[in-house]
Amino acid sequence: MDYFLIITILVSLAAVFGYINVRFLKLPNTIGLMLITILFSLGVIGLAAFDDTLLNVEKEIITNIDFEEILLEVMLSFLLFAGALHTNFEQLKIQRWPVLVFATLGVLVSTFLVGTLMFYVLQLIGLNIDYIYCLLFGALISPTDPIAVLGILKKAGAAKNLEAKIVGESLFNDGVGVVVFLTIFQIAGSAERNIDAMAILELFSVEVVGGIVLGLILGYVTYLLMKSIDDYDIEVIITLAAVMLGTVLAHHFHLSAPLAMVTAGLLVGNDTVRATTMSEITESYVDKFWELLDILLNTILFVLIGMEMLVLSFRGEYILAGIIAIPVVLFCRYISLLLPINFFKKKLAFAPKTNLIMTWGGLRGGISIALALGLQAEMHRELFLVVTYVIVVFSILVQGLSIGKLVEKYSVDKTGA
Repeated sequence: MDYFLIITILVSLAAVFGYINVRFLKLPNTIGLMLITILFSLGVIGLAAFDDTLLNVEKEIITNIDFEEILLEVMLSFLLFAGALHTNFEQLKIQRWPVLVFATLGVLVSTFLVGTLMFYVLQLIGLNIDYIYCLLFGALISPTDPIAVLGILKKAGAAKNLEAKIVGESLFNDGVGVVVFLTIFQIAGSAERNIDAMAILELFSVEVVGGIVLGLILGYVTYLLMKSIDDYDIEVIITLAAVMLGTVLAHHFHLSAPLAMVTAGLLVGNDTVRATTMSEITESYVDKFWELLDILLNTILFVLIGMEMLVLSFRGEYILAGIIAIPVVLFCRYISLLLPINFFKKKLAFAPKTNLIMTWGGLRGGISIALALGLQAEMHRELFLVVTYVIVVFSILVQGLSIGKLVEKYSVDKTGA
């Protein structure tokens, strides 16, 4: 099956499912699309009892798509740049220190808490998994997904300072989370499993710092190019080229492409740069282009997540482990945020119940599934893939549907100081 046909089928399914959601369900797009796709996939499985033609076609589509490569190597850069481009830079600047701590220390603490608790939980249900592999699971499930949470928070009317914390953390912790995952992956994949602290620090520094520096350079060059001309067509193409070229350079030099794209998007999208580089019509075209691309990639992504269930091994103990992992991951996220929030709330205005809202609003999405797909068979790939899928589905459908009500319940000041 050629790629054009696969893309055609995915875009067509996204269009049909999106129409059904907007016309009848009226749910946020990310939630509605995944729910409809899961129901569609379950329907295909049920139909297979009489005729398995459609099931085989859908399985062929999924098996021909390298979800990990498509999301991590291609789609993620565009989605993160688009998200950063439309993020409130001034609020993010105010909240920069808590966002930095949440995205670094928070991810590390969550990784080790989840890994440790899951090591013992899995033993209780008869699954003896090495501790290092549980840590790998902790690393892949700890980053929250800005793709899933951004639209939901805006629709919920969250206070601006709270939205800046959650979205800012989600934008940056993807890059950090991927680096942590790759570091533990290298340790788990080596025969001796020797932990060289300096090598780990070097890898982390090159990926994270290098990614941010690359993003600053890309953003600055994009700014200079856009400032020197006034042609909205070419300026839109310049932003597109910046993302594509930046992704290629990041992969070539082994830097964090997600962090590079977030940094570049924040630089190009902040109000000061916009005022000095873009005319009103250019700003409109740039925003509309990236909004459209964001929506298109989002719809395809969540259709893919829903269809992924067709190729998973849903064994009873795997599903049980996934159900137990849901409260474990939520508890670990709450604990990992507790100290930073208590420290910073004395200096910055925090919305009521920030820890509770950030815990429940920390949705998991395609990034966690993509990382789980990258596990090797000896790392208990099938187990952790099912566990991750169960958490992602719960996160998007249950947490995603209820976070708005939680925000409304505790938001006293919607403007957010």
